[in-house]
Amino acid sequence: MTMNEFNIKLGTLTSLLHSFAYNLTKNVEDAKDLYQETTFRALSNRDKFQPDTNFKAWMFTIMKNIFINNYRKKVKANTILDTTDNQFYLNSGSHATGNAAEGGILMKELNTMIADLDDSIRIPFLMHYEGFKYQEIADELALPLGTVKSRIFFARKELKDKIMSNYGFHPN
Repeated sequence: MTMNEFNIKLGTLTSLLHSFAYNLTKNVEDAKDLYQETTFRALSNRDKFQPDTNFKAWMFTIMKNIFINNYRKKVKANTILDTTDNQFYLNSGSHATGNAAEGGILMKELNTMIADLDDSIRIPFLMHYEGFKYQEIADELALPLGTVKSRIFFARKELKDKIMSNYGFHPN
Protein backbone atom coordinates (compact mmCIF):
# COMPACT_ATOMS: atom_id res chain seq x y z
CA MET A 1 0.00 0.00 0.00
CA THR A 2 1.36 3.39 -0.93
CA MET A 3 1.66 6.24 1.53
CA ASN A 4 -1.13 8.10 -0.27
CA GLU A 5 -3.53 5.12 -0.06
CA PHE A 6 -2.65 4.69 3.59
CA ASN A 7 -3.37 8.37 4.32
CA ILE A 8 -6.71 8.20 2.49
CA LYS A 9 -7.79 5.14 4.51
CA LEU A 10 -6.66 6.86 7.69
CA GLY A 11 -8.59 10.00 6.76
CA THR A 12 -11.84 8.07 6.32
CA LEU A 13 -11.55 6.75 9.89
CA THR A 14 -10.79 10.06 11.58
CA SER A 15 -14.25 10.69 13.05
CA LEU A 16 -14.66 7.05 14.13
CA LEU A 17 -11.26 7.07 15.82
CA HIS A 18 -12.05 10.35 17.61
CA SER A 19 -15.34 8.87 18.86
CA PHE A 20 -13.66 5.68 20.02
CA ALA A 21 -10.92 7.64 21.79
CA TYR A 22 -13.49 9.74 23.63
CA ASN A 23 -15.43 6.61 24.53
CA LEU A 24 -12.29 5.15 26.11
CA THR A 25 -11.04 8.26 27.92
CA LYS A 26 -14.27 10.17 28.68
CA ASN A 27 -12.24 13.37 28.33
CA VAL A 28 -11.92 15.55 25.22
CA GLU A 29 -8.25 16.47 25.70
CA ASP A 30 -7.20 12.91 26.56
CA ALA A 31 -9.13 11.68 23.53
CA LYS A 32 -7.23 14.10 21.28
CA ASP A 33 -3.92 12.89 22.73
CA LEU A 34 -4.92 9.25 22.27
CA TYR A 35 -5.96 9.90 18.65
CA GLN A 36 -2.71 11.72 17.93
CA GLU A 37 -0.59 8.95 19.43
CA THR A 38 -2.58 6.33 17.51
CA THR A 39 -2.09 8.04 14.16
CA PHE A 40 1.59 8.58 14.90
CA ARG A 41 2.07 4.89 15.71
CA ALA A 42 0.10 3.82 12.64
CA LEU A 43 2.12 6.08 10.35
CA SER A 44 5.43 5.00 11.84
CA ASN A 45 4.44 1.32 11.57
CA ARG A 46 2.78 1.59 8.18
CA ASP A 47 5.07 -1.11 6.78
CA LYS A 48 3.68 -3.62 9.30
CA PHE A 49 0.13 -3.35 7.99
CA GLN A 50 -0.77 -6.39 5.88
CA PRO A 51 -2.56 -5.43 2.64
CA ASP A 52 -6.00 -7.01 2.10
CA THR A 53 -6.70 -7.10 5.84
CA ASN A 54 -9.09 -5.00 7.93
CA PHE A 55 -7.49 -1.56 8.23
CA LYS A 56 -10.20 -0.27 10.57
CA ALA A 57 -9.67 -3.16 13.01
CA TRP A 58 -5.92 -2.62 12.87
CA MET A 59 -6.32 1.06 13.79
CA PHE A 60 -8.81 0.38 16.57
CA THR A 61 -6.53 -2.30 18.01
CA ILE A 62 -3.60 0.13 18.06
CA MET A 63 -5.75 2.70 19.86
CA LYS A 64 -7.09 0.21 22.39
CA ASN A 65 -3.60 -1.09 23.16
CA ILE A 66 -2.20 2.41 23.63
CA PHE A 67 -5.08 3.23 25.99
CA ILE A 68 -4.50 0.06 28.03
CA ASN A 69 -0.75 0.70 28.26
CA ASN A 70 -1.31 4.29 29.39
CA TYR A 71 -3.85 3.14 31.97
CA ARG A 72 -1.41 0.59 33.38
CA LYS A 73 1.30 3.26 33.60
CA LYS A 74 -1.04 5.54 35.58
CA VAL A 75 -1.95 2.74 37.98
CA LYS A 76 1.68 1.79 38.46
CA ALA A 77 2.62 5.44 39.10
CA ASN A 78 0.15 5.55 42.01
CA THR A 79 1.74 2.56 43.77
CA ILE A 80 3.50 3.39 47.04
CA LEU A 81 6.70 1.52 47.84
CA ASP A 82 7.64 1.31 51.51
CA THR A 83 11.34 0.96 52.25
CA THR A 84 11.16 1.19 56.05
CA ASP A 85 12.32 -1.80 58.08
CA ASN A 86 9.08 -2.53 59.89
CA GLN A 87 6.82 -1.40 57.02
CA PHE A 88 4.87 0.72 59.48
CA TYR A 89 4.08 3.30 56.81
CA LEU A 90 2.94 0.78 54.21
CA ASN A 91 -0.16 2.03 52.41
CA SER A 92 -0.29 5.14 54.56
CA GLY A 93 0.15 7.39 51.55
CA SER A 94 0.45 10.27 54.02
CA HIS A 95 -3.33 10.30 54.47
CA ALA A 96 -4.86 10.82 57.88
CA THR A 97 -7.15 8.10 59.15
CA GLY A 98 -10.60 9.44 59.79
CA ASN A 99 -13.10 8.46 62.41
CA ALA A 100 -15.55 5.94 60.96
CA ALA A 101 -18.36 6.94 63.32
CA GLU A 102 -19.82 9.51 60.95
CA GLY A 103 -19.85 7.00 58.11
CA GLY A 104 -21.51 4.44 60.39
CA ILE A 105 -24.25 6.89 61.29
CA LEU A 106 -24.84 7.73 57.64
CA MET A 107 -25.07 4.02 56.78
CA LYS A 108 -27.64 3.47 59.57
CA GLU A 109 -29.69 6.37 58.23
CA LEU A 110 -29.43 4.99 54.68
CA ASN A 111 -30.47 1.52 55.84
CA THR A 112 -33.47 3.08 57.59
CA MET A 113 -34.41 4.90 54.38
CA ILE A 114 -34.16 1.63 52.44
CA ALA A 115 -36.26 -0.19 55.05
CA ASP A 116 -38.95 2.51 54.72
CA LEU A 117 -39.33 1.83 50.98
CA ASP A 118 -42.42 -0.02 49.81
CA ASP A 119 -41.75 -3.78 49.53
CA SER A 120 -42.58 -3.74 45.82
CA ILE A 121 -39.49 -1.60 45.10
CA ARG A 122 -37.33 -2.39 48.14
CA ILE A 123 -37.00 -6.13 47.49
CA PRO A 124 -35.85 -5.85 43.83
CA PHE A 125 -33.53 -2.98 44.83
CA LEU A 126 -31.89 -4.99 47.62
CA MET A 127 -31.53 -8.05 45.37
CA HIS A 128 -29.81 -5.90 42.73
CA TYR A 129 -27.60 -4.34 45.42
CA GLU A 130 -26.62 -7.84 46.56
CA GLY A 131 -25.42 -8.66 43.05
CA PHE A 132 -28.36 -10.35 41.37
CA LYS A 133 -28.76 -9.65 37.67
CA TYR A 134 -32.01 -8.11 36.43
CA GLN A 135 -33.09 -11.37 34.80
CA GLU A 136 -32.36 -13.36 37.97
CA ILE A 137 -34.52 -10.95 39.99
CA ALA A 138 -37.29 -11.20 37.42
CA ASP A 139 -37.19 -15.01 37.55
CA GLU A 140 -37.07 -15.12 41.37
CA LEU A 141 -39.97 -12.69 41.82
CA ALA A 142 -41.94 -13.95 38.77
CA LEU A 143 -42.07 -10.46 37.28
CA PRO A 144 -41.41 -9.18 33.75
CA LEU A 145 -37.87 -7.89 33.20
CA GLY A 146 -39.07 -4.35 32.44
CA THR A 147 -41.03 -4.23 35.69
CA VAL A 148 -37.94 -5.22 37.68
CA LYS A 149 -35.85 -2.53 35.97
CA SER A 150 -38.46 0.17 36.57
CA ARG A 151 -38.91 -0.81 40.23
CA ILE A 152 -35.17 -0.58 40.83
CA PHE A 153 -35.16 2.78 39.07
CA PHE A 154 -38.02 4.05 41.24
CA ALA A 155 -36.28 2.80 44.41
CA ARG A 156 -33.13 4.70 43.44
CA LYS A 157 -35.16 7.80 42.64
CA GLU A 158 -37.05 7.66 45.94
CA LEU A 159 -33.81 7.15 47.91
CA LYS A 160 -32.20 10.06 46.08
CA ASP A 161 -35.17 12.30 46.90
CA LYS A 162 -35.04 11.26 50.59
CA ILE A 163 -31.30 11.94 50.79
CA MET A 164 -31.71 15.31 49.09
CA SER A 165 -34.45 16.38 51.49
CA ASN A 166 -32.79 14.99 54.65
CA TYR A 167 -29.42 16.61 54.03
CA GLY A 168 -30.56 19.96 52.71
CA PHE A 169 -29.66 19.42 49.07
CA HIS A 170 -32.19 21.03 46.81
CA PRO A 171 -32.06 20.53 43.02
CA ASN A 172 -32.09 23.75 41.00
